[in-house]
Amino acid sequence: MLQKSFGIVLHSIKYNDVSNIVDIYTERSGRASFLVKLPRSKKATVKSVLFQPLSIIEFEADYRPTSNLHKMKEAKSFYPFSSLPYDPYKSAIALFIAEFLYRAVREEVENKPLFAYILHSIQWLDEQSKGFANFHLVFLMRLSRFLGLYPNLENYNNGDYFDLLNACFTAKKPFHSSFIQSDDASRLVNLMRMNYETMHLFAMSRVERNRCLLIIIDYYRLHLPEFPSLKSLDVLKELFD
Repeated sequence: MLQKSFGIVLHSIKYNDVSNIVDIYTERSGRASFLVKLPRSKKATVKSVLFQPLSIIEFEADYRPTSNLHKMKEAKSFYPFSSLPYDPYKSAIALFIAEFLYRAVREEVENKPLFAYILHSIQWLDEQSKGFANFHLVFLMRLSRFLGLYPNLENYNNGDYFDLLNACFTAKKPFHSSFIQSDDASRLVNLMRMNYETMHLFAMSRVERNRCLLIIIDYYRLHLPEFPSLKSLDVLKELFD
C-alpha cells in the first residue's frame, strides 16, 4: 500500500549497483528500512544526496505488512539544511547522532514525542552559528527520557558516586564496577541542568567533554542490549578543543 510520510535518515548502505537500503526514523511508524533505487538520471524522483545523516525527507513508499523492507517510490527534502552538511563540526555531530540513533532506537511503532524531539533538535543545530559544542551531550541525556532510561538525579549530595547500573546517586561505593567517582558524578549533575539555550554558559574543556560523552555511552551500553562501539566516536572526540 502506498503511503506518504516524512522521516529522518539514520543510515544508508549499498545494496547493489543501483539500490541502497536506507534506515529512516519515520513520523508514522518509527524505525523502518527502505529499498531505494538510485538511478543516475538527472530526472530521477529519488536522489542519493537526500540520504545524508539526519536529512529530513518527505517520501512515498510501498508498505507491505509481511515485509521488513519497503520500496521507496519518491522522495524530496522536507527541510533543506542551511549549514549542517557544510560545517565540519556540525556534520561530525550529525554523523555521530545518526549512528547513535541507528543503534539505540529500534521500535517500529509510532512515537510522535520522540520524533518531534529529534526533529526539533536537528533543526536547532542547523540554525545555530555558535555555542553548540555541548549539543551532543545534551541531546543524548534528554533522549534517555524517551527511551525510558532517564537516570534518577534526585537526592544528590556533594561527594556522591553515581551508580550507572541502578541509575542513581549513592553515598557509598557500589559493590559492582559500573559506577563513576564523585568528580564525574558532579559533572553529570551540571550536564542535566543544561538545555540547548543555556548550554553555552557551561564551559567545558575537550577532555571534560569527552569524559562526559564516554560516561553517557557507557550508561546506554549498560541499559541497551548489544549496543556496539560507534565508528563515528573517534572523529567527534577530536573536535571542540
